Amino acid sequence: MTADARLSDRLRLAELVGALSLGVDLGFGQPMEHVLRQCRIALRLGEWVGLRPPDQATVYYTALLVNIGCHTDAHEQAKWFGDDIALKAAKYTQPASGARAVLAGIRQIGKGNPLLRRFRLGLEFALDGHRDMDAMIERHATMARALVEQLPLDRAVCDGVSGAYEQWDGKGWPGTLKGDQVPIAARIATLAEYVEVAGRVGGAVQVKALANARRGRQFDPSLCDLVLAQTDDLLVDLDDVRSWSAVVDAEPMLAITMVGDEIDAALSAVANFVDLKSPYFLGHAQAVAELAHDAAVELGMSTEDTLLLRRAALVSGFGRLGVSNSIWDKAGSLGPGEWERVRMQPYLTERMLQESAGLATLGAIAAQIRERLDGSGYPRGLTTTAITPNARVLGVADMYQAMREPRAHRPAYSAGVAADRMRAEVQSGRLDGDVVHAVLAAAGHRVPRRREGPAGLTAREVDVLRLAARGMTNKDVAATLSLAPKTVANHIEHIYAKIGASNRAMASLFAMKNGLLPDDEPERAQRQRGPLAPNNS
Repeated sequence: MTADARLSDRLRLAELVGALSLGVDLGFGQPMEHVLRQCRIALRLGEWVGLRPPDQATVYYTALLVNIGCHTDAHEQAKWFGDDIALKAAKYTQPASGARAVLAGIRQIGKGNPLLRRFRLGLEFALDGHRDMDAMIERHATMARALVEQLPLDRAVCDGVSGAYEQWDGKGWPGTLKGDQVPIAARIATLAEYVEVAGRVGGAVQVKALANARRGRQFDPSLCDLVLAQTDDLLVDLDDVRSWSAVVDAEPMLAITMVGDEIDAALSAVANFVDLKSPYFLGHAQAVAELAHDAAVELGMSTEDTLLLRRAALVSGFGRLGVSNSIWDKAGSLGPGEWERVRMQPYLTERMLQESAGLATLGAIAAQIRERLDGSGYPRGLTTTAITPNARVLGVADMYQAMREPRAHRPAYSAGVAADRMRAEVQSGRLDGDVVHAVLAAAGHRVPRRREGPAGLTAREVDVLRLAARGMTNKDVAATLSLAPKTVANHIEHIYAKIGASNRAMASLFAMKNGLLPDDEPERAQRQRGPLAPNNS
């Protein structure tokens, strides 16, 4: 396994859901850990009403997932209101329903557009858009349930997220439930959501004002009475304790732990869900995962690295949740400020995943997905060996797949055009030549086969054998060929297996017998590769 790979074979569901909740925070224009804090508040309310541990577990996951469906129609939100994130952020400062809520929504139509464009959008909204908005809110709960059904969670959590937009007075969405018919987990989670924002912005005074104003209307009156009676206890230490640790450690009942294929299934489900944010990214994560996996096989990477790459690809788009669809779906060119938001995506992905022991390694690889060998990439402008082998493969696979998909500002490139552009990136010194070769081969392009040596050795294995035969350590070979030492160790293992050797002397004899040791070959091979020295085969 390469130096950047530390594959975890166990992952707690709470960590995956918790990481995803950080993206929901960004998508609602809230500081990270907003959802984690609302989960802590929900658990306190659940304890105070005397819920049993199984019911507390339902509250726990409902609170973490209650708004997970709200990004799935961000494209439509941006169409009508300009900025889907700003629209959702306004949720906490206006009524949930009624005439005032409608008026507030109308004021947002076409925001950020020229006056004439806003007028046209207003007319369209009056004809059809208002019906779309009600349907959108209903879909949020439906889509949230669709994700929950793909995770190892029970029906009670499904029912909890399904009832997330119902109200105590029956005027919520879809409006089929009211009062005690709304699942207790939904009633607690939605109240906790609003209490968190009110408490963070205005302290106990604003929390009490919220509970009084919406008691018996949006929220369960008995829960509001609890909030009013114990406001200070409800908010205590929220700022003093790290919410990530507090929430992960507070999981009721036995922790839900996933292994092997369960991890892959959960990551795939979440990746598909994240891709719903924009119609231009539908299926992107899965396609990149398959392409990176096949390229890793083409490069002869280890089984562990191949799996690690696939999983890193699945999580690599998580940071898109924190960027408005007014940018992702923009048909024209992006301005400097918009580009800065785009350049934040890899960082946001890493930030979402770095707290989880089981996801941090994937996040570290995904954070380098836009880095380029010449330092022109982002977010950190890394160069050559600072970009890990796994990240090089992921970055090339992602670039190729993106070219093959349509974007708001261009149609999809043909396979031939995409391949030509990739080769041009190699010539410019931005991409690793061997990796591009492998990705194009994995994508079905006819590419010149690499020169094979005796016993089926690849060109890269011949290079490694030459240097190792001359007594160089794995570390020295790695430095000469711009590889990770662990990658060199993998190559040595493969070489020995292919040639039937068990030590350096036997390998050296094989190299001499097969004419692999001309005096100038290692230096010549290194000069030929120059700054584009391949590092993954």
